Amino acid sequence: MTFYDFELEDNHGRQISLSEFRGKVLLLVNTATHCGFTPQYKELERLYRQYNAQGLEIIDIPCNQFLEQAPEDDADIETFCTLNYNTSFLRMKKADVNGEHELPLYTYLKAKQRFKGFGTGPKAMAMSVLLRKMDWHYNEKPDIKWNFTKFLVDRQGNVVDRFEPTTSMKKLETRLVACLNSQT
Repeated sequence: MTFYDFELEDNHGRQISLSEFRGKVLLLVNTATHCGFTPQYKELERLYRQYNAQGLEIIDIPCNQFLEQAPEDDADIETFCTLNYNTSFLRMKKADVNGEHELPLYTYLKAKQRFKGFGTGPKAMAMSVLLRKMDWHYNEKPDIKWNFTKFLVDRQGNVVDRFEPTTSMKKLETRLVACLNSQT
């Protein structure tokens, strides 16, 4: 199975085949409206506006699995994102990214890019402490650890990187631009 074999349901109930994005660079992100990382919507929208014409698409997949930080329904999430962050990229139906009911796409993404750590700095340390309290061996599992985990997919459908929510947007942008500029 390849990346392009998957489908997602958008927040209006339409089935979207990922094959529609062949030749594009994709950034898939699980989001939440009441998270300390929610302000990343602003930077995601900036990236989308800056690089969309060069082939970037962002796919937002709201998720309520992390301390129930996305409690709204799909319509209210859309309203929140539009009013507060003026987002214009694709938003999917709220879904699970871990566990028994996780989207099959997330099973695939996690198999291609495992968790590599939160990096350094205060937010990275805070995330490690929080997750260690919930599961001492959290870092040994490929599961999505928190809201705003991002996967970068190149123009050929290869899952080339995974960015935890603590990763700087500057580092993400550098890698994203390299994918946009790559012809292979």
